[in-house]
Amino acid sequence: MNINQKKIIKMIAILALVCVGVGILSRVLKQNSLTLEDYANANPEIAYQKKETETEEAIAEDEADTDGSQSQIQSSLTGALLNSAVDVNERTEYTDGFYYEPLSDNLRRYITGVSFPEDTDDTVISYDDLTYVHIWHYDFNGEPAEGELICNKAIAQDLVEIFYELYRNEYQIEKVRLIDEYDGDDTASMEDNNTSCFNYRVVEGSSSLSKHAYGLAIDINPYYNPYITYENDGTQTVAPVSAEVYADRSLSFPYKIDDTDLCYKLFTQHGFIWGGDWNSVKDYQHFQKAID
Repeated sequence: MNINQKKIIKMIAILALVCVGVGILSRVLKQNSLTLEDYANANPEIAYQKKETETEEAIAEDEADTDGSQSQIQSSLTGALLNSAVDVNERTEYTDGFYYEPLSDNLRRYITGVSFPEDTDDTVISYDDLTYVHIWHYDFNGEPAEGELICNKAIAQDLVEIFYELYRNEYQIEKVRLIDEYDGDDTASMEDNNTSCFNYRVVEGSSSLSKHAYGLAIDINPYYNPYITYENDGTQTVAPVSAEVYADRSLSFPYKIDDTDLCYKLFTQHGFIWGGDWNSVKDYQHFQKAID
């Protein structure tokens, strides 16, 4: 074997060693840079389990977004934020998003001097008689919306049950806010078509306390269901004044409460009296309940 042949054989051997080395190095590097596809192909059982878990999580998130977990949503309501410090063990939850609980110190301070009197010496009700109620409802755009009320503890369970049924049936209520957002002004609240409950005030045009002062009355969609008083000469006064067109109950229009309306049926089934049944005045927005 001449010298040239030896050199060729040596070069071939060196190239072979280099190729083997490159192959080994490639496999080592590949182990450290495995693609998801490579991993899935090599571990089909684990990959399947991971995919199943991700699917379950996606379904759970979807259900939370569309249906359930309203209680997990950060509320933007004034009362809910002020009452956030209340111990969850003190809460009575009827169903998700429909609950009632005691008034926190922050919420008490917020309503004092507005819907609740600053001077409590002669009040017929105390903070402890009241409760905060959180509900959901459908607004006038047909979209789910949060709502909140303060009411007497005696009707709290009634309210969460009634509002839940209204919600299930997509009954539309424009807004449900604390009267304190209107500085306790009932006229301003009615003009804004706000549904409200507790407000320590007298019956309009009298010195007698309203059932709202006891937290035992609620006004639903008040702009479309006004309060009407009658004079001896047959003239009538409508509150709010701008809602006079809705005083004619022979007309058919949206959001009208009458004895065929679901709202009327649910409240009367729970023992409430409807102001639309009164003779001397007509209060079509108003439901109240007597307690022992």
